[in-house]
Amino acid sequence: MTDFKHILVDIPRPGVSRITLNRPESRNALNNTLRGELYGQLEANDRDAEIRVTILRGAGKAFCAGYDLKANNRADQPFHTAGGDGNWARHVVDGFFRVWDLAKPVIAQVHGYCLAGGTELATSCDLVYVAEDASIGYPVVRSMSPPDNQFFPHLLGLRNAMEMMLTGNAISGIEAAEQGFANRAYPADSLEAAVLDIAERIAKVPSDLQQMNKRAVHRQMELMGVRAAIRSGTEIQALAFHTESTKAHFKELAAGLTTALTSRDEKFGDYRTKEKDA
Repeated sequence: MTDFKHILVDIPRPGVSRITLNRPESRNALNNTLRGELYGQLEANDRDAEIRVTILRGAGKAFCAGYDLKANNRADQPFHTAGGDGNWARHVVDGFFRVWDLAKPVIAQVHGYCLAGGTELATSCDLVYVAEDASIGYPVVRSMSPPDNQFFPHLLGLRNAMEMMLTGNAISGIEAAEQGFANRAYPADSLEAAVLDIAERIAKVPSDLQQMNKRAVHRQMELMGVRAAIRSGTEIQALAFHTESTKAHFKELAAGLTTALTSRDEKFGDYRTKEKDA
């Protein structure tokens, strides 16, 4: 058994591997150590004849609150992406497509906060099931940039995506299922059992056939331009880093992460500021 620092791996049903992001103290924020372990295990599952489907979930109170802003995410990246301006955006999109291009299905089991890079991780999976009271959003648009992965218009449509991008507001799990981010929403205490039942049904289909079923859907999306569109979005994200507002926010982050994020959200009364008032 491999010793991991930031993930847990178990086999809850025959043919089903489950990866748990295990940084609950930071709401499973994605640093490069966690990302390297995650991608490595997903790729190991893709090579393992005994595994037919993978579930991805988070430990503690959240699925994933995004990328770890306390870490140096430019250092020790888990795989090579060409350097230069926009490296980070291109790098995380490369990670998105590493999951997209796996032969075997991956299911995201989302509860609590699913924010920023957490939304990108969830949408790289083939199926997404959420707790009804989950909170899904991209608050980074308020102070830094649009998403690295421009999947929102493809999944949610023009109007819903535009509202999220112009406000940074979160949607609930119920809204996520209604708008197309997720397949279905379940009561929080029913989510795990529901996801296990779905994974078990998927595992009954042979992997050599299942990979064709998965690719058939993806190829249609790619013919509609989703792969080129998401990659082109990295250029806008990189350009946003040169705006005066983003430069000012980076200075605030350097002075103190909690203070900077509170300053970002307090006028909206949500995310960490909502918790503080509760």
